[in-house]
Amino acid sequence: MAIRIVRLGSPRAAGEGLRLGTVRRPPRGVPKDEFASRDFYDVWLPALSPSAELIKEAQAANDDKAWAAFGRKFRTEMKAPDAARLLDLVAALSHQTDFSLGCYCEDEARCHRSVLRELLEERGALLR
Repeated sequence: MAIRIVRLGSPRAAGEGLRLGTVRRPPRGVPKDEFASRDFYDVWLPALSPSAELIKEAQAANDDKAWAAFGRKFRTEMKAPDAARLLDLVAALSHQTDFSLGCYCEDEARCHRSVLRELLEERGALLR
């Protein structure tokens, strides 16, 4: 049992399980009934996405210092009670079943999912 961190829209791995989309917006130009069949996500979970303002900041982060500032601000957003409880739930579920979560970004190192990975590890989640 574990969480796999993925790029949404990429082919699913064997045994990946349910795919959670931790993105602010659904994929453009894709009918809602095709999100899962096109390997985006089965369940949309925007509560684990940065705020719209913070997404703009992440997209503009062109150096390590700016990216680190984004990471700190996203961690602050994830300390809000609802987000923190959701992270706790996701971490706990990782001990019971296989599933994945992801975002559209090509490079995980410059994507909020890298911060989600750290936050889930800190909560004792099982990750692949």
